[in-house]
Amino acid sequence: MADPSPQTPDPARIEAFRRLLRASRHVVFFTGAGISTESGIPDFRSPGGVWSRMQPIQFHEFVGSVEKRNEAWRRRFDNRDGWVGAQPNAGHLAIASLIRSGAAAAVITQNVDNLHQASGVPDDKVIELHGNATYATCLDCRQRYELAEIEREFIETATVGPCKRCGGIIKSATISFGQQMPAIPMQRAHDETMQSDLFIVLGSSLSVFPAAEFPLRARQKGAALVIVNRDPTAMDDLADVVIHAGIGSTMQQVLKNEAVSG
Repeated sequence: MADPSPQTPDPARIEAFRRLLRASRHVVFFTGAGISTESGIPDFRSPGGVWSRMQPIQFHEFVGSVEKRNEAWRRRFDNRDGWVGAQPNAGHLAIASLIRSGAAAAVITQNVDNLHQASGVPDDKVIELHGNATYATCLDCRQRYELAEIEREFIETATVGPCKRCGGIIKSATISFGQQMPAIPMQRAHDETMQSDLFIVLGSSLSVFPAAEFPLRARQKGAALVIVNRDPTAMDDLADVVIHAGIGSTMQQVLKNEAVSG
């Protein structure tokens, strides 16, 4: 897991970031686990992260085994992934202020924690590539189920029964390993990327594909690219500005003294 203490952003790079932000007309954010770790949510993939402590349950395992489904729900309600109770941080709030003011168009996120919505970004401006862990859906008819309802059933019966509408399997509304990426969010992400003139990556290692293709597409079509991440990424050499520092502290510096209304 990354060092939780933020590094100090370089003032020259902050100013370069600020100039790009001022000059751009269609700004798109792309966020990964690094923005959520600043809210206390553990990273899944890093050494010491969630997947180093417990193996992920593959989609075919979840669908094919009641035992695996019960284990998945047990993990969810034990909060083993650490997202329950997390609150938006300065990075989330900065993105929300820019989107609400019209200075940014949308946020594409790899995260499933709902913190962008909780920070004030309108639902239709958040594009979730990997789904959302704060509710469940039927895999067949897409009926939505609230987790409080599912948890009550699980506590009482030690399992989660089939969908009341169609009899299908109910699953957390996240994209599991081996599950097909959602077509509509992927298309929306592509459309926003191709319209962008500034693409800002916050807290992503840019190592998980196909999601990591979006900054590449943005750069290839001529958009400026900014990457803010504690550690180097494979795309740093492509970016106009690279800042290895905390996201919240970086965004606070970028927006300092800027006229951004919420």
